[in-house]
Amino acid sequence: MKYLFPLLLFFGLTFTNCKTPSTASSQTPQTVRFAFYNVENLFDIYDDPKTSDEEFTPTGKKKWTQERYQKKLDQLSTVVADLKFPDILGVCEVENEKVMQDLAANPKLAAKNYQTVHFDSPDKRGIDNGLLYQKAHFTVLEKEAIAINFPTEIVENYTTRDILYVRGNYRGEELHVFINHWPSRRGGLEASEPKRVFVASQLRKKTDAILAQNPNANILIMGDLNDETDNNSVAKTLGAAAPGLTQKQYLYNFTQPLDAAGDGSYRYRENWNMLDQIIVSPNLTTGKLRAQKAYIFKADYLNYEDKKYGQRPNKTYGGPNYYGGTSDHYPVYLELSW
Repeated sequence: MKYLFPLLLFFGLTFTNCKTPSTASSQTPQTVRFAFYNVENLFDIYDDPKTSDEEFTPTGKKKWTQERYQKKLDQLSTVVADLKFPDILGVCEVENEKVMQDLAANPKLAAKNYQTVHFDSPDKRGIDNGLLYQKAHFTVLEKEAIAINFPTEIVENYTTRDILYVRGNYRGEELHVFINHWPSRRGGLEASEPKRVFVASQLRKKTDAILAQNPNANILIMGDLNDETDNNSVAKTLGAAAPGLTQKQYLYNFTQPLDAAGDGSYRYRENWNMLDQIIVSPNLTTGKLRAQKAYIFKADYLNYEDKKYGQRPNKTYGGPNYYGGTSDHYPVYLELSW
């Protein structure tokens, strides 16, 4: 009997010590990142006869060589690495699947085993939307290119980028991802607005259908919307409002506070524009995966000091002139607790 108590004490401590670490780790929140980046004309060096990409060839107007292409891939890879390798990275202005895979295979990113999703869209220049994701955390279950077919009363003979839709399993949770690049403001803000409002309406139809089936669905919308957060397409048609309001919103735009503070991801002359946005469904503010705050990534090496208008993202090209910058947009990212 004199040995019984020490033995019971030993086994009790052993099993307690085995159990405690797993219990503690399951209660410790982890920070994850989702990001979006307009990579400004990531073309390969080959002529695609189906699109107007001739200027992005070695003999074209821009003299787009293998050396310049590789430099841009290296620069973009540095940004992704400095963004701490987002689990999910949406991109726009990519030419094809090849450039997506070349970016994922860059030595700075290869260890993360990024996989890609891409569809060729009807954009005349051949620039599309794409998704890179870490295979260890996300599994694709469904993917679709949502075509945008404008009615003639809005515009005739005009094509734009598809919306890229991907449904997948993210760390055990179903996640619906939409990557966007809405029509530009060419022709003026007001004249071009109906096109963006129409694209927003097509996206709204898809999110309505998802939420009707599951009101607690996790929806992530990212993209260069070519509108500000308070423009009609975003605030009214899509129904995305600032997070943190007392009343429940249809969608929460986590880049709205940046816009309200006068910040932006793109600069046109003296004006900062919050064109690149990240928007989520309500469950991504209250569920296991919980959005915290959005940021603009403005590392010094991405900047150019314009003598007239000040600091701006250093672009790769201005017309036919090669500047060697990474992109004319800053990337944006969302931090979430898991």
